[in-house]
Amino acid sequence: MQDTIYALSSGGLPTGVAILRISGRNARCAFDAMMGRLPEPRKATLARLHDPASGHLLDAALVLWFPAPASFTGEDIAEIQCHGGRAVVAALLDVLSRLPGYRPAEAGEFTRRAFDNDRLDLLEAEGLADLIHAETEAQRRQAVTQMGGALTAVYDAWRARLIRMRAMIEADFDFADEEDVPGSVADGIWSQARELRDEIDAHLARARGAERLRSGVQVALLGRPNAGKSSLLNALARRDVAIVTEEAGTTRDIIEVHLDLDGYPVTLIDTAGIREAEGQVEREGIRRALARADDADLVLWLTDPEAGEAQASPPQLSAPVWIVESKIDMRAAPDAGSTQDGTFRLSAHTQDGLPGLISALGDFARDVVGTTSDPVATRDRHRRWISVARDSLTAAIAGGRPLELRAEDLRNAADALGRIAGRVGVEDLLDVIFSEFCIGK
Repeated sequence: MQDTIYALSSGGLPTGVAILRISGRNARCAFDAMMGRLPEPRKATLARLHDPASGHLLDAALVLWFPAPASFTGEDIAEIQCHGGRAVVAALLDVLSRLPGYRPAEAGEFTRRAFDNDRLDLLEAEGLADLIHAETEAQRRQAVTQMGGALTAVYDAWRARLIRMRAMIEADFDFADEEDVPGSVADGIWSQARELRDEIDAHLARARGAERLRSGVQVALLGRPNAGKSSLLNALARRDVAIVTEEAGTTRDIIEVHLDLDGYPVTLIDTAGIREAEGQVEREGIRRALARADDADLVLWLTDPEAGEAQASPPQLSAPVWIVESKIDMRAAPDAGSTQDGTFRLSAHTQDGLPGLISALGDFARDVVGTTSDPVATRDRHRRWISVARDSLTAAIAGGRPLELRAEDLRNAADALGRIAGRVGVEDLLDVIFSEFCIGK
C-alpha cells in the first residue's frame, strides 16, 4: 500500500485508445513529470506528455485526475488515455517505471486496494470479476446485481437479525432484574430464528442455478464410436472444433465448447466413444468420459440406428439423459425432429432437426439456472458459509442446552455470514480471489 502502482488497463495492443491507470499516494507525480501540472479533478483534459529526462514529446492524450478518497481504489488515481500503438504505450510505461516509488501492478491489485480501503466488499469484488468474465446476457445481469451490492444487502440484513437475537439473550442475562425488561425476553426470538432459517433454506435451494449461470450448464455428448458426437459438437459450435473421421476412437480426451443459448451459458463436452477399449490411452479417455458425464447437468446419448445401434442404451448416470438419433441424412426416409418418447432425430451434416435440439437445450438451461431476479449465492464459497450459518442456527433452535450455548450458536451463524462479504477474517482467501482479475483491474 506504500507503493504507487501502474498498469495498462485497456487490454491488448495495438488499439485505437489505450488507458494507463496509476494509483497511490504519489500518483500526481506522473502528471507533474510529464505535463508539469495537475489537471482539474474529474474533468478530461487534453495534454501534451513529455519524457521528463529527454524532453521529447511522447503523445497528446486525455488525462483524468481522481483525488482520494473519491476514486475507485480510495487512493489518488491518475489515468492517461493515449493512442494505442505499442511504441506509444511502451514509452509511457518506461517513464512511469523511472518515477520514485512506482512499480507495475499485480493482477487484481487495483480492486484489492479498493477492498482494503472499504470502497467495495468481497461480494462486490467477486461480482466485478464475474462482470469482466461474463459472456452471456444472463451472466451480465447476475454480475451487475452482485456488483451493485444486492447480495451484500441480503446477508447483512440476516446478520443484523442474528445480532439482535443475541442482544435479546444478553438482555435476559444482564437485565433480568430490571423492571422495564420483561422476563424471558429471549423466548420470543426462536420463532424469528425459525423464520430466518426457512429463508436461508430457500436461498440455498436457488443457489445451484446461480453457480451454473456463472460456470455454464454442463451438457455431455456420449455414445459409441462414430455415433456423430464430434459432428454434432461442430454443428452446434458452428466451427470445426473436433476432428471428424470415419476411424473409430478419434476422440481420446475431453473437448469443451462454450455456447450462448438465448442468453444462457452452455458448455458442450465431447467425449471418447464408449466401447471395449483397444488400448490404454483409449481406456483412460473412456474413464474420463464417464466421469465427466456423471457430473454433467445433462447427457446427450447419441446413437446411429443405421449402424445397428437401435438397441444401444446409455450407462447408468446420475444426470438426466436425452436420446439423440444422428445421421438421419443417410437414411432412405429421413424423419427429423423429436418423437413422442422424447428422442431427437437430426443430421449434423444437413442441419435437419438441429433447431429443435438447440431450442430444447435453451429451455433446459433456463430451467437449470432459474429465472428469479432475487439475489442468489453465486459461488461455492458463499454456499459453504451460508450452510455453516444455517447449521448453527438449527442447533440454536433445537434447544435442550443452556441459553449461553445457544447464544454462541447464533454468534457462529452471524460470523459465518460476515465471512462471505469479508467482514470477518478472510485474509487467507484474498490472494485467491483477487488473482482472478486481469492486470490493470
